[in-house]
Amino acid sequence: MIVITAPTGNIGRHLLPLLLRSAPVRGEELRVIVRDPARLPDAVRERVEVVSGSHGTAEVVDRAFEGADAVFWLVPPDASLAPHDAYSGFTLPAANALAAHGVGHVVGVSALGRGTAVAGRAGLVTASLAMDDLIAGTGAAYRALASPSFFENLLEEAGSIRENGVFTDVVAADRKAPMVAVADIAAVAARLLLDRSWTGTADVPVVGPEDLSPDDLARIIGEQLGRPVRYERQKPHDLRDTLVGYGLNEAFVQGIVDMKQAKDDGLDAGITRTPDAASRTTFERWCAETLMPALHP
Repeated sequence: MIVITAPTGNIGRHLLPLLLRSAPVRGEELRVIVRDPARLPDAVRERVEVVSGSHGTAEVVDRAFEGADAVFWLVPPDASLAPHDAYSGFTLPAANALAAHGVGHVVGVSALGRGTAVAGRAGLVTASLAMDDLIAGTGAAYRALASPSFFENLLEEAGSIRENGVFTDVVAADRKAPMVAVADIAAVAARLLLDRSWTGTADVPVVGPEDLSPDDLARIIGEQLGRPVRYERQKPHDLRDTLVGYGLNEAFVQGIVDMKQAKDDGLDAGITRTPDAASRTTFERWCAETLMPALHP
């Protein structure tokens, strides 16, 4: 039995079809935890066991993890909480249930940066790494999918790119760093969940084929869009003021700002691309298949 949390989220919606294709062949049953089962397609609900509710609550994860062999763990972003509460606080009931039910394997979505000089002051990433430690302490074999920034983050900038030819962030324009498509994270998760020959605890970096700077992204987007696109660097305090103005928790916002500043200081740098770590989706392909349709609704 494989349990999938957040099956309708950005990664889960790619992961669940992969497991539905392969799990029955291997004799695996699937169980999902979802707040609103109506968000699952009818064809999916017919093929999985559904546990309704939040996977941050003890009663829900206790029911969901009973008899489970493996769990896919993803913490949904909650900007109403401080980073520690949003990650370790949310995960604590699940950690208790993993230990209580003797779940053997867990695959979780986490972040790059462990062992770097800036990992302790990286905001949301620091909180995510502490969550990994919490899960690793349950006795389950654990693989943390250590990911950089997602290509999909640029979808939040689609309106600005379409209307003004501009996107923003706080990192230097020439700061090259890895990025990744969420579909590639899902593919690695599916492989690990279906072939559970691994033991112990380890990070599994999942990064795209090449490092890219914001200026690289702007050039590639502009080439596909057929008109110039530019990157504008935003000051961290301006980002903070904007997000707080949206009503987000101030500590969570500071966690975002600290994470972005840590990335500008090289948090994601120095990754060696092994066959397991390097994902297949190039930024050019992602732009053509995902960003361009969003820019031409």
